Amino acid sequence: MKNHLWLATLCSQPGTGALRCAAKEDYVLSFTTYAAEAAEQGALAMVPAVTADSETQLAAILSSLSDDKAEDVVQIDLRGKTAIGDYMIVCSGRSSRQVSAIAEKLTDRLKQDFGILSRMEGKGTGDWVLIDTGDVIVHVFRPEVREFYQLEKMWLPTGQTPGQTADSQV
Repeated sequence: MKNHLWLATLCSQPGTGALRCAAKEDYVLSFTTYAAEAAEQGALAMVPAVTADSETQLAAILSSLSDDKAEDVVQIDLRGKTAIGDYMIVCSGRSSRQVSAIAEKLTDRLKQDFGILSRMEGKGTGDWVLIDTGDVIVHVFRPEVREFYQLEKMWLPTGQTPGQTADSQV
């Protein structure tokens, strides 16, 4: 702090010359560079390492949904179909409150167990909550909303219904 005041006073005086003001500029730039490097290292230390592949995430998600009494859980394998993820899970909760609770607990468990920071949309209304973990996409619906959108029908192979799939989980 003393150096800042000394250099600021020195450069503001008439006739001090460009050499002394250049010293101030060098000092400020080196201080700024040091602060930026420290911030970058601190930010990297705060980001948890993702320690789970898509199959591990899938197993943890299915376990969490089972623990929270999610209904009509359908697992869809997206590998080779799209680049948005490896798996999609569609499930239902009995009420808006349960849908929001299922989503909140799932994201908390993934963060605690694997360091996965999931993105979540729709929790406020509780009709349809989308959770994106990067490799697995989870849709939690109220039954009426799920019936209206019939999302799993878009991703299942032609001619199959959710009850007929080998990947279907309850």
